[in-house]
Amino acid sequence: MFFYGITDVGKRRSANQDNFIVMRYSSDVLLAVVCDGMGGANGGNVASSVASTVFRDKISEVEREHPAFFGMSGDDILACLSSAATEANRAVHQLSMTDSSLAGMGTTLVGCIVSGEKAYVVNIGDSRLYLAREEEEIKQISHDHSYVQYLVDMGKMSLEEAKNSKNKNLITRAVGTERTVESDLFTCDIKAGDMIVLCSDGLTNHVEPHEIGETISGIKTGEDIQSACESLVASANSRGGLDNITAVVLSI
Repeated sequence: MFFYGITDVGKRRSANQDNFIVMRYSSDVLLAVVCDGMGGANGGNVASSVASTVFRDKISEVEREHPAFFGMSGDDILACLSSAATEANRAVHQLSMTDSSLAGMGTTLVGCIVSGEKAYVVNIGDSRLYLAREEEEIKQISHDHSYVQYLVDMGKMSLEEAKNSKNKNLITRAVGTERTVESDLFTCDIKAGDMIVLCSDGLTNHVEPHEIGETISGIKTGEDIQSACESLVASANSRGGLDNITAVVLSI
């Protein structure tokens, strides 16, 4: 398994409030997380940095007790992800309450633990995780916590209307904006040749899922995966680059 991640400020923002971390625990066990911060001044950057770091550290505490998560059930690993997201929320919210310059800051979070033939996923907000499999359509595993997705789920808006809505960037859940937050958890089967993509909405606002799938198809080497990530960012920037752009690709 190999991976590559990249983050870019985009064309319109003065600062990059995205953060990502990828950590390998063994040859076939890996952790990845992407956070897209929000908040005035440097609040968004602080929120995404704190959330991703606390999330990683809490996962790693568990991994030190159970190397490569050996002996842990799937439910145990999902509980670990949920607990780490809760701790990330607590840390960001507490900091926002004690520093007036950071009041109201928050961040999205999408993360996964890849272990053997499973990927365990957690998300809060509208940063996404996709699974791409050869000769199959790329599939979104995470679920957006956004106003337009809520309307789609309620049958009051089509996917096409949601994509073009002026409210598409309004999120209904975020890490750190409230004392508590609920995370969504998913498990998916993976196999050799699969690709996992974690990304912020700075990518998906400009690049369609099928284009992401086409860009990462055929990856065989580390150089291929780096080139694919750079191409995804370049595509988003060529179409306006209205937000910070982050793409992390894991090759199984």
